[in-house]
Amino acid sequence: MPLIPPEALPYFENMIYLPMILTILERDRELIEKGPFKLKGPYVKLIDGAVKQARAELKQTKIYLQRHQMKVIRNKTDDTFTEYLFIHGGYEDYRRYLNVRLRNRTEELLNMYFAMVEGEVSH
Repeated sequence: MPLIPPEALPYFENMIYLPMILTILERDRELIEKGPFKLKGPYVKLIDGAVKQARAELKQTKIYLQRHQMKVIRNKTDDTFTEYLFIHGGYEDYRRYLNVRLRNRTEELLNMYFAMVEGEVSH
């Protein structure tokens, strides 16, 4: 029997990916504002919308983790893997994620947030 219930895993992973997404978006926004773009507004608006969505999801994730006494701790990192410790119900579960997988999933999620923002704008 797994120590981490399957319904809790997305919340653990949100605590890995959402802070990365927010860091990337904030960095990109800064680059756009300082960069030689002619029309910065649409890019900034798109990023701000994605940040808003990601922050809202991160807030909900933190509430869920707190209510269920769950915690995520980033452990060792090397060129290939990053290890995370998931704590739930007194159990500790160490999980290793391929860095390439972390990058690819972060990119997928960024696309998803941009699509959500585009959907809001086009209506």
